[in-house]
Amino acid sequence: MSEAGADIPYTETLLPLPEGRTLAYDSAGDPNSLALVIFFHGVFGVGDASSLSKTLQAKGVHYVTPTLPGWGSSSARPSGASYVDTLTADITALIHHLYPDTSSHSQLSIYVSGGSYGTVPAQILYGQPFDKFPLGRQIKGLLLLAPLSPPRHDLGFNQGLSWGNWMMVGTPGHVIPGQLIPRLATAAMKPRFSTHEKATKFIRETLFDKMSKEEKVELAEYHKKNGFAEGHLQSKFGLNSWRSVNKTWAGFTEVNDVLWSDWGFVPKEIDAEGLGRHVLVVAAKGDELAPNQQADWITENYRNAELKMIEGGHLAGIYHLDEIWAKFLVDI
Repeated sequence: MSEAGADIPYTETLLPLPEGRTLAYDSAGDPNSLALVIFFHGVFGVGDASSLSKTLQAKGVHYVTPTLPGWGSSSARPSGASYVDTLTADITALIHHLYPDTSSHSQLSIYVSGGSYGTVPAQILYGQPFDKFPLGRQIKGLLLLAPLSPPRHDLGFNQGLSWGNWMMVGTPGHVIPGQLIPRLATAAMKPRFSTHEKATKFIRETLFDKMSKEEKVELAEYHKKNGFAEGHLQSKFGLNSWRSVNKTWAGFTEVNDVLWSDWGFVPKEIDAEGLGRHVLVVAAKGDELAPNQQADWITENYRNAELKMIEGGHLAGIYHLDEIWAKFLVDI
């Protein structure tokens, strides 16, 4: 495979934003559908809608995957701006771009979702007061795969984190000044992502080679079921991880800051019951990157939350996406 990964299709649209910034996103499904599903990627990811779930195809939704600020082709947040303000402004601009007829906005049914670190922006949008994010009134549900809880409110956030993750996203990365740990981590990681091949090797070693025998069987079945060649998912993850930091490392460096920042709400105080909004939390029993403790905390602190446990590790949700989407989007 070439460094650019030409044999794996990838498209993105670049949306111009104020102040010369850019938001990259990918989309699939029916662009005219008023059922809008937004999915946020995790660390070392970009918005990629190339493998649309059969369930989403059948439901005829508009599936949109933004690339988060500071990752891939998306501009970093402006200097001095809060992550919450940047995210809500960027997604508001994206929705206005996708649905330029503002009279249709009141008819939208928006479903926000994310995987791993992507569950943070998903939760932020879901929990914003409507005066801060008016389009939040149209959010009908929140799907969190391998989620991370807000450490400002989850006092047990550090529990279950591996030593490396504890240093990077746990308390040490937060309390040691000058972003020292994130900056050191960035310097250490850059050589591993200097080419697509190196990035793919790193992703294979850290995510796929550590899978149990049972999960490797599931991975093989996933490839077969979807008509993919063996190793397709590994190459796709490697390619997207390389793309995610090929232009900037701003998104990676600020992960700890984003996690520990004020998300603008307290989960248990969201009046989701009155709005009838469903929260589906999916966690894998063998996930070492997103501890089950955090999934439990989220389920206990968000109203209307339901926890679905599955077998496997950090990527196990991928093999169950059709059934997960069907359960989450049951009203469509």
